[in-house]
Amino acid sequence: MTAVAIIPARGGSQRIARKNLKLFNGEPMMVGSIRTALTSGLFDRVVVSTDDEEIAEVARSHGAEVPFMRPADLADAWTGTAAVIQHAIRALDQPFDFTCCLYATAPLLQARFLREGLHALQGAPDKSYAFSVASFGFPIQRALVINDDGSLSSMHPEYRTVRSQDLPVAYQDAGQFYWGRSEAWLRGDVIFSDLSLPVILPRHLVQDIDTEEDWLRAEYLYAALKAGGELEP
Repeated sequence: MTAVAIIPARGGSQRIARKNLKLFNGEPMMVGSIRTALTSGLFDRVVVSTDDEEIAEVARSHGAEVPFMRPADLADAWTGTAAVIQHAIRALDQPFDFTCCLYATAPLLQARFLREGLHALQGAPDKSYAFSVASFGFPIQRALVINDDGSLSSMHPEYRTVRSQDLPVAYQDAGQFYWGRSEAWLRGDVIFSDLSLPVILPRHLVQDIDTEEDWLRAEYLYAALKAGGELEP
């Protein structure tokens, strides 16, 4: 079994400037994902896909490979993750059974969940992917929206009187990792479909980072988890 980790880390960031290089716990944010990938023992190679020379330098200095630079047309704000992973697989020109996309901004990423994802996918030959998810903290069927006049309405009024415990649990993409069979990535198999398996993470180990508020919450979570001994070294 062979596996490669691909960490997408473009230079541009619209909401948090230079997000991948911004210091988190005293080091560039992306370093945490690189370290977790390297120490997990799961990967034959750990590769960073970037269009940015500074990011490339930081990646190499912390043990990752940057064997190619990502072209500009795959480094804008509209390019999806799948296209970046497909490009990386082809650029490496080396066969791997599994390719795992690790996000560079996942400071709560832990190797135990990476192992769980790989084992799940290995045990299900009819599936293409396994990726991290977490349950929503409140039934999404009972969500509210604010109307143009400032009043509230039920997003799904048909569930207004249904007890929360009678509603199915919904899950969100945890934004940490996506294991996939390399041929599935190249075929363009749809990730958010029944071709995927869930790796369910506790909600307190999940924090997407798109805004400054997200960043602050991630710092609080990281500090609390570290103090409580719940983060892997």
